Amino acid sequence: MITIAADLGGTKIKLGVVIDGKIAQQTSLAAESGDGLLRQLPQIAYEIQRLLSSLGLEHRHCNALGLTFPGLVEPKANRVRATYGKWDDAPGIDLGAWANKQFGLPLVMENDTRLALLGEWRAGAGAGCNNLVLVTLGTGLGTATVIEGNLLEGVHGQAGVLGGHFSTNRQGARCTCGNIGCAEAEASTSVLARIAAKHPDFGTSAIRLCSNIDYSAVFELARQGDSCALALKRHGVAVWAQMIVNLIHAYDPERIILGGGIMAGAGDFFDDLKAAILSHAHTPWGQVDIVAGTLGSSAALLGLDALARQRFPELA
Repeated sequence: MITIAADLGGTKIKLGVVIDGKIAQQTSLAAESGDGLLRQLPQIAYEIQRLLSSLGLEHRHCNALGLTFPGLVEPKANRVRATYGKWDDAPGIDLGAWANKQFGLPLVMENDTRLALLGEWRAGAGAGCNNLVLVTLGTGLGTATVIEGNLLEGVHGQAGVLGGHFSTNRQGARCTCGNIGCAEAEASTSVLARIAAKHPDFGTSAIRLCSNIDYSAVFELARQGDSCALALKRHGVAVWAQMIVNLIHAYDPERIILGGGIMAGAGDFFDDLKAAILSHAHTPWGQVDIVAGTLGSSAALLGLDALARQRFPELA
């Protein structure tokens, strides 16, 4: 089976061609999600064509097109239902019709973190474990859950994926979902500049000189002893830990997998985060296994292929 896979992230779009369960070729491009998805569809189609050409393939050789989305998806209808500040025009686009017109292929869609979990569960850090939670730390904070070997979806498709919208600060900012003080509104890359600007040491911090305030900059400056960066790092770890403890209490996982772009700096915070989680989680049966994902940007692409195989078994 050959699946064209497109992972629509808040910062990057990851594209790949998956052949017989393995990624044959992949690439990425800037998401520019604030400009809307309709504007990016021609570029996505162009990059997919380049990938196929590099492999000597054409659309007719492929079996399905898969899309992930960083929001709520109605999979059976192949429609986006909620966007949370990224690709806000997506609910009005008939992506199934686009896939058929552009490539002549059937479409499969799901939430991005749910598919990253499916990928890690089948071929990565979740292999052999049937009670899992995946947390992606990045532009937003994504979550997904497997309970007793079943990928949690819910009647409206939102079960397990809204962990980033657990409240961690009732006096916090209003989130894009409408709630107050969500973890995503407190410690994701999308809000980091706003959080940094409120710190009393921001005016004398080297962070104010960064053209792009992200967690890689925070970690680097924290290593240099910058007080604002150190405070932002501590704040991020505290929020992520609180969110993950809530996930442990809600879903009773045996293993937590951490992924997402912020994990590129795991050496700067992973041990502190793990210690904070384990010191606050109520697990009288023992300790949750907390690990880093192993598939990186490939996780959701492999998850899309697995979903396509489930949805279209006659093509596999």
